[in-house]
Formats: sequence, C-alpha cells, structure tokens
Amino acid sequence: MSFHECGGNVGDDVYIPLPIWVSEIGKKNPDIYFTNRKGRRNPECLTWGIDKERVLGGRTAVEVYFDFMRSFRVEFDEFFVSGIFSEIEVGLGPCGELRFPSYPEKHGWRYPGIGEFQCYDQYLLKSLRKAAEARGHTSWARGPDNAGSYNSRPHDTGFFRDGGDYDSYYGRFFLKWYSQVLVEHGDHVLSLAKLAFEGTCIAAKVSGIHWWYKTASHAAELTAGFYNPCNRDGYAPIAAMLKKHDAALNFTCVELRTLDQNEEFPEALADPEGLVWQVLNAAWDACIPVASENALPCYDRDGFNKILENAKPLNDPDRRHLSTFTYLRLSLDLMERQNLLEFAHFVKRMHGEAISELPIEAEEKI
Repeated sequence: MSFHECGGNVGDDVYIPLPIWVSEIGKKNPDIYFTNRKGRRNPECLTWGIDKERVLGGRTAVEVYFDFMRSFRVEFDEFFVSGIFSEIEVGLGPCGELRFPSYPEKHGWRYPGIGEFQCYDQYLLKSLRKAAEARGHTSWARGPDNAGSYNSRPHDTGFFRDGGDYDSYYGRFFLKWYSQVLVEHGDHVLSLAKLAFEGTCIAAKVSGIHWWYKTASHAAELTAGFYNPCNRDGYAPIAAMLKKHDAALNFTCVELRTLDQNEEFPEALADPEGLVWQVLNAAWDACIPVASENALPCYDRDGFNKILENAKPLNDPDRRHLSTFTYLRLSLDLMERQNLLEFAHFVKRMHGEAISELPIEAEEKI
C-alpha cells in the first residue's frame, strides 16, 4: 500500500506523484507536507501531523489511508480468499518506509550527509508546543537551531557532535518527542490496516540508515526519527509497536558489508552489519516475523553470502531466521549471464541446497 510519491530517490526510474486531489489541497495548505527548518516543503508524502486533522476534504490522513485499504480489500476479495495475497506491506512514509523524509536527494542531500529534521509544518509544531507545555518548558517548543543542514557532518554541528546538545535535557526531550511521533504514526495506520485486512498478514518497512552508526549520536538516524544514539536502543519501541499489531518488520541493507563501506566511504563511519544485527535482534526479541531486502543492486557472491549470513545466522541456539527475503530487482543487468548464474546459485542456497562455494566458472567445468 503506497501512500507516497515515487520518483527522486535512490533507485527510482519512474515518477508517480501523490493523487491530484491531494496536490490541489496542498496548493492551498502546504502544511499538509513535511517541512524542514527553512520552510521547504516535501510533497512526496503527507506529514504525520495531519494523521488526525480533518484537512483532506473533511477527512483525516489516517481515514484516507483506511478508506483506500478497505476499498482495495473489497475490490480484490477473490485474491485474499484464495490466499494469492499472502501479505500486505503498509506504506508508512517516504519510499514506503517508516521514517521521516530527512534525506531527500531532490533537495540536494548527498550521501553521507546527516539529513535534517522534518517537523516544521504547523501541525507538528503544534504537537511539539503541547509536549513542551506538558513538560513545563515552553521554551523547548522549537526544533534545534544548531543541527546543521542536509550535507553536514556530525562533528561540524553543535547538536550532533560528541558531547553535543543531542544529549542535553532539551535534546533528549526533543528527540523523544520526534521519535514518538514516528511510533504513533505507525501505530495509528497499522491498527486500521489490521482491521481492513483481517486474516491477512501485514508488514511494515524500516529503512537501514547505517551511516554515522559508529559515532556517539547516530545523527542520520536521529533526523530520520530513530532515537538510537550509542546509549539507547531506538528500535525496540518500533518492534514493540509492530508486535502490538502482529505485523512483520521488513528491514533493508542486509547485503552491505561494513568493510566495503569503510573502503568506499571511510568518512561516513558506517556500520551496516552492526545496524542489521541490532534491528533484527530487536525484532526477534519482540517475537515478530522479520523480512528483509537488499538496499542496493547486488550481483556478486560476497553480497549474496552476506544476505545468507543474515537470513540464517550460523550457530543461533534459537534457530532464528528471516521469514522472507525480497530481491531488488529484476533488471537487464541481472539478466547478464554471469549475474544470472550467481543469482541462481544464491537462490538454491537460500532454499537450503548444498551448493559448492567454487567460482561459477569452476562449477561449470566440473
């Protein structure tokens, strides 16, 4: 269920905007979109600030999502009854992922920028004011003014640097509120998805933001809504929310190797393997199904081996494993002979067949 625009992000080669009737409302009320500190709007999805605001022709955003899901369920009833539709993944943000649109390429973001907080539409600011008043600190009803811009590095900002304001009393208050907005949005939409698709498994996708993972603040995760600095587990609350709705967690970047990232972008201080291990274990500890997919095109054996390693961890006493894996994606590159042979080798191993680890060329000779 895609409630976001397609186009302008990594891997997008088509452009499908939000429905015209939504865009028309957005022209009169641009606060229905996520907004950064400078006031720039991002029309790729609706701000979570209007989840319960009747600004969409008399309906709230959550009601619009529910009406769409219910209509889909009725229209394609035969596919649900027959079991052809085995799972519904519910879009919860940009690219269908549960995250703030903190690193939009079309706004100039480039890897490994830390991104920007996206809470400056009038509805999220109203929520922030209420939270600050409830806490008894009205001066905290603001976003941080020293968090840099899309392509800043953590150490260049007063907020994200080691010992920075992210760990101050105000910083902890703001980040807790910001991440809670994310969790509550997932909670609202999935509660209605479970109602619309009763009897069918539902899932939600969480993005793998692995850059700056080796720093104390985890800045890129913070701007995306994952309150996961080095002294806090930001993914356990998300896993608990998914558990509440019997929803599976779909996570990305299981093919990425930390060593490769460090060689290609040493300045990013990335650790995709550490992030994947943290998130998968948070989900397994919550006893929810875990699915995954690759973040970038993958045709080599090292990448496939990393996927297999995450899909079926060796020597796990609890025999935990991924429930499903989605390969991205069918393309002309995949159809090249060597790539297709490697992919076939990977699929056989994923299904438990005993396959030689010799190079493809050697296997063919044998």
